[in-house]
Amino acid sequence: MRTPRSRRRPVAALLTTLALLAATALTACGGEAADASGGGDGPLRIGYQRFGGLSLVKARGDAKNVTWSLFESGPALTEALKAGSIDIGQVGEAPPVFAAAGKIPFSVVGTSQPIPQGEAVLVKTDSPYRGFADLRGKTVALNKGSNVHWLLVKLLEANRMTLADINVKYLKPAEGRPAFDNGQVDAWIIWDPYFALAEQPGVRVLADATGLAGNREYVLAAPDAVKNRTDDVRAFLNTYRQTTDWGIAHPTERAAVLAPELKIPLDVTTRALARSAKPLAPVTPEIGAELQAIADSFVELKLVPGPVDIAGRVDGRFNEAFQ
Repeated sequence: MRTPRSRRRPVAALLTTLALLAATALTACGGEAADASGGGDGPLRIGYQRFGGLSLVKARGDAKNVTWSLFESGPALTEALKAGSIDIGQVGEAPPVFAAAGKIPFSVVGTSQPIPQGEAVLVKTDSPYRGFADLRGKTVALNKGSNVHWLLVKLLEANRMTLADINVKYLKPAEGRPAFDNGQVDAWIIWDPYFALAEQPGVRVLADATGLAGNREYVLAAPDAVKNRTDDVRAFLNTYRQTTDWGIAHPTERAAVLAPELKIPLDVTTRALARSAKPLAPVTPEIGAELQAIADSFVELKLVPGPVDIAGRVDGRFNEAFQ
């Protein structure tokens, strides 16, 4: 049974509100950050996405001498790195590849443990689709260049399909949910917390990233910050790791702190965090190889221009902050 429109409207309205809040916060914080110096004793300029570990750092006020800029997705955040308006940002596994292909300067200074359950393909409960292969010839929505873009590639590969076998519709999260609700797309590939928000009656999970994609979180840093503010970056990353560890050890308190920050219901926050909040981790040659494999696949599929050396962007000088 499809979810009644009256029940879908509050969720769609909430998604629209989240997008507007992101834009408002970006204008407010981003303007301040753009004026702040990239070096010296000024505040570190942090780019974050609603829900990620940095949201918890912000909500608790654990980091000092920082400014915050909110972004709806990883690709938007990497554009801020390109513009020189942030020093540090947190994204999923595909945005660094697209950013490197676009010649945006940054270093990969941290990552997380895998979070495969935190992204999924959603379909309507009453749809006939029982596996991803059933979407052949159908319309699938996702945000271009985000973590879910890599999940799409792996799903196609696992089902012996190509991009030509489906109709891909690139939609931002706030656009994807209404299109999904209204039947304009057959499936929506999305990440938490939008994933958790969409888990309403009438919606089911067709597949998640388990066994396909790591869906790690990556911490990117601007070259000037890495070079000229090494101690400040290290101190911030250490705070980030400590706050993340606190949240994992105190899940109830973490959800209570984050729900108001995220402006989503406590039960949705709790459900999303239960599967998507993972410990941070240092970057290693293996992490570099994992990212390079993603980059090579995107280049082979002509989704980004090549060659792309993403492994060369991995910088382990801050690894002790994550240990």
